[in-house]
Amino acid sequence: MYFNKEMETMPRKKMDELQLERLRYMVDYCYNNTAFYHKKLGDAGITSGDKFKCLSDIKYIPYTTKEDMRDTYPTGMMATPMKKIVRVHASSGTTGKPTVGLYTQGDLDQWADQVARLSYAAGAREDDIFQIAFGYGLFTGALGLHYGLEKIGCTIIPASSGNTERQLMLMRDFGVTGLVATPSYAVYLGEAVAESGYPISDYKLRLGLFGSEGCTPEMRARIEENLGVFATDNYGLTEVGGPGASGECERRSGLHFCEDAYLPEIVDRNTLEPIGAGETGELVITTLAREGMPVLRYRTKDITRLNYEPCECGRTGVRMDKVMGRSDDMLIIKGVNVFPSQIESVLVSMEHIGPHYQLIVRRGSNFMDNLEVKVELTDAEVLSSYGELEQLRTTIRSKLHSVLGLDLKVTLVEPKTLERFQGKAKRVLDLRNAAD
Repeated sequence: MYFNKEMETMPRKKMDELQLERLRYMVDYCYNNTAFYHKKLGDAGITSGDKFKCLSDIKYIPYTTKEDMRDTYPTGMMATPMKKIVRVHASSGTTGKPTVGLYTQGDLDQWADQVARLSYAAGAREDDIFQIAFGYGLFTGALGLHYGLEKIGCTIIPASSGNTERQLMLMRDFGVTGLVATPSYAVYLGEAVAESGYPISDYKLRLGLFGSEGCTPEMRARIEENLGVFATDNYGLTEVGGPGASGECERRSGLHFCEDAYLPEIVDRNTLEPIGAGETGELVITTLAREGMPVLRYRTKDITRLNYEPCECGRTGVRMDKVMGRSDDMLIIKGVNVFPSQIESVLVSMEHIGPHYQLIVRRGSNFMDNLEVKVELTDAEVLSSYGELEQLRTTIRSKLHSVLGLDLKVTLVEPKTLERFQGKAKRVLDLRNAAD
C-alpha cells in the first residue's frame, strides 16, 4: 500500500499552515541560494519569508516565466552547487533554448514518492506490470513514472516510444496490466490492437496512466473502448519537476495536487490578478520542497480551475480540473477564442470519423485568421457516396458551429492519411506566415 494518510487527508486548516511554513522557508532559500531569485525578490522588496503572514501574501512574489528559464539557461536557476545535482532533464526546446530541470538526490526521492502516491490513487498496485511507452531521455515523463511505479513495487517494462508491433508483443507476452503513454499514442495503440490479429482477450491491460498532453473525455472514452483500460490523467511540467504534481484518483473527479510539495494558484489570464476558488483561469505553481531548482509562482499557461472540497475517495487536498487548453495554444478565429480541445470533443464523439484530425490556420485576405478542420474517415466507402459524404460534412460543421459559434471549413480525408503520434500530438498547422 502506498497511501500517505497524514498528507493526503490533512484538514484544510492544517495544510494551509504547513504550506505557509514551507513557503516562508522557500522564499528565504531562493533569496539566499539563487542569483536569479536574489535579484527578482530583492527588486520586489522581498528579502525574507517572515513577511508572509498568510498564503494570499504570495501575490507579492513576482511571476516566473518560461522566458526566465530560457534566459538563465543552463544553470542560472540552480540553488545548490553542481556537485549536488545528480540528474538533469529538459524540455524539447523546439522554440528556443530548452527549459531544464535540475535534481538533487533528495529531489529524486521526493519526486518518486509523489508519483507513487498519485499512481496508487489511480489504482496502480504492486502486482501490476507497467509498460512505459514514453520516450526515455531528457523528457521527464518516462523516468518520472518509472521510479514512482517501482516505488509501489510494480514491474516495469521500459519499452520507450515507437516500434508499435514490439509494444503489442511485449504486452501479450508479459501480461502487461498497465500502460504509460500519451493519449495520442494510446489511441494509435488501440487501432494497432484491432489490426494485430490477436483478440483483445490476449491482452491483460486494465489501467492507463496518461499524460504529457491533454485528453478530452471523448478521447478517453475511445481509448478505454479500444484498449480495455481504465484511463486516468496525470499532470506535471519540466519546469516544476515533471509528472507528479497532480493526478486523478479512481473517482476521476479532478486531479489531486501533492500539496505538501506544490502550492497552486489560479490567476486571471489577462490581468494576472488572483481570482476566487472555483473560477477558471491560468494555473500558477510554486514548489515548496525542491532543492536543486526551486520555482516561485511559475506561470504554466494552462487553463483550469481548483476545487477545495474533499474528494469522495477520502483525500482532502485541492483538485484541479482537466486542463481545458493552454493560453499559448488558443486560436483567435474571427474574434472567437478557440481551443483545440473543444474541436476534439466534437469530433471524437461522432460516427464514421476517427480520432485523428488536423487544424490548419491561414491568414485571409481581410487579415483575419481562418481555420480548416481536416478529419479522417474510418470507412473509405463513405468517399464513394457524394450524398453521404456531404451529409457527414454538414453534420460536423453544424456541431462545430453550435459549440464554437463559427462556420469552419471541414475537409474529410481517407482513412490512415493523417499523421499518427508516438509522443505529443501536433494538431495545429500554422500557415499564417507561409509564402503565398
